[in-house]
Amino acid sequence: MYKLYSMQRSGNSYKVRLALSLLNAPYKAIEVDILRGESRTPEFLARNPSGQVPLLEVADGRYLAESNAILWYVAIGTSLAPEDRIDRAQALQWMFFEQHALEPSVGAAYFWLVLVRGGRDLQTHSLEDWMERGYAALRVMENHLKTHDYFAAGHLTVADIAMYGYTHVANQCDFDLSGYPSVRAWLKRIEQEPRFVSMAWKPAEVAAPETAPGTETGLRAEA
Repeated sequence: MYKLYSMQRSGNSYKVRLALSLLNAPYKAIEVDILRGESRTPEFLARNPSGQVPLLEVADGRYLAESNAILWYVAIGTSLAPEDRIDRAQALQWMFFEQHALEPSVGAAYFWLVLVRGGRDLQTHSLEDWMERGYAALRVMENHLKTHDYFAAGHLTVADIAMYGYTHVANQCDFDLSGYPSVRAWLKRIEQEPRFVSMAWKPAEVAAPETAPGTETGLRAEA
């Protein structure tokens, strides 16, 4: 059984929990609160030197970091990971897009405006850039989804899960999706999938952190 170190309200962590649920894959969830420094303790850093969540223990003492790498790992051999060469490359194309265009804008806005207390005041200088880059990413998505139901292979893949993670919370951090009807329709398609779970959903067994919280804030952690 997998052991998943994640934070409940982290978009990147949620992507992995969503994939595992869609695949009906059993796992043990361990909550790691990056805002309390729990990903910066010596014990956690020994597992993942970058101090990020999500982190998946795939075998005893073997760990895999980076949310999109974890998505590929758990999806291999299922319909979520396309086998066709071009379909697989296109899925990767959108997952790269998610990390360089969507996550640094919508993801950053969500982290600071929703998760961090007082984050709006701390990041006032960044808001305009986040909005500009975020809306640019949403326009690219909208244009694609006008003629496609999904991002690759004509069906649900890990690319959609990666893109869904932060897009579905964009409205919580100042982004207005009313002008993106294709994006909103795609979000609904994802939410109608069998075994879909929301970000707020928790698996039956959620373990507390295995170590005491550290003193660092953990704001560098992948959220």
